[in-house]
Formats: sequence, C-alpha cells, structure tokens
Amino acid sequence: MLENRDYTLIIDKSGSMATPDQKGGRSRWFAAQESTFALASKCEQLDPDGITVYLFSGRFKRYENVTSTKVLQIFQENDPSGTTDLAGVLKHATDNYFQRKAAGETKPNGETILVVTDGEPDDRKAVMKVIIEASRQMDRDEELAISFIQVGTDSQATRFLKVLDDELQGAGAKFDICDTITIEDMEDMSLSEILLNAIND
Repeated sequence: MLENRDYTLIIDKSGSMATPDQKGGRSRWFAAQESTFALASKCEQLDPDGITVYLFSGRFKRYENVTSTKVLQIFQENDPSGTTDLAGVLKHATDNYFQRKAAGETKPNGETILVVTDGEPDDRKAVMKVIIEASRQMDRDEELAISFIQVGTDSQATRFLKVLDDELQGAGAKFDICDTITIEDMEDMSLSEILLNAIND
C-alpha cells in the first residue's frame, strides 16, 4: 500500500512557526525540519523519484523531486513569516493530483499529502471546502490521503484539526480522507505507521 504511491509534504512557514515550544527552546520550525528530513528519507525508499514539497505562509512555493539531502537546503532558503493560507496550497496540491491522474501520470496506489502545521489556518471554511471537493473527485477511498501533523501546542489548531479528522463526511465529503496526529504522537510511531494511518483512516 505504501509503495507505488506519491508523497507530497506541505510545510507551514507562517510566522508562528518561529515559536520555541520544546524545553531547551527549539523552535517549531526546527522540529518541522527534523520531521521533514525523517519523512523525506523514509519516503525516498518508497518513492525513489523524491517527494514534492510545498512551503507556505501567505503564498506558497513548490519543490519537485525532493530527496532528504535537498530538505536541509529548502529549510535554509526559507524563514518563518507571514500568515497561514492553508486552503490555497492544499487546493494547488489536490488539483495537481487530479490533473496528473487525468493525464495517467499518477502512481497506481495514489498519493499521500502530509501537512505539517502549527496553527489555525486563515480560513477554516475554505480548507474544509478544498478537502470536501477533492474527496468528491475520488474514485476510491484510499487513492488520496491527507494527514495533518501538528507541531506546537496551539489548542485551537488541535480542535480544528480534530474537526477535519472527524466531521468532514458529515459536512459532505465523499470519503474520510483526513487523519491528524501531533508531533508528540509521531515520536511514538514509526513513519510507516503514520503513513498507513493516513491511508487507512
């Protein structure tokens, strides 16, 4: 299930990502860099052509064929600043998947989109709409999975991500394609478990 799949990583680089959370003062940005590196290293074994990485705040930037070595460079080129336009970047990533699917360029097992974020998006409704619309274009449940990984401890963000996890089908989504975990959960799980969770949610 994890092989023959594409992996896209969407990383929040809004201003709040500079916040130090952990004891010892490591910032969320640093935590995101570490987990991105781990995700990219693992995904490379499953998806040898590298992964797609987006960094977003008010605008977003897309990087193709990213291997773990390139992750560090991407983080060096970017600094946390700006707002959290999650809907815009998510729409681009899901639209891109369906365009490639229509052109016969997607992998047989579909795609997993992992979103590393720390706060509430600028527009919650818009994010929900993007996910619901994407689910309605799907033919089978597991072809597209979106997993939200929360860094930091913003309780409003936790509540919102919980809504994405539990309530979108009630709001009209065709499939339950969202799964959310915190970075603390991540430390106790292997990456394969995280990716499988995303697909099997």
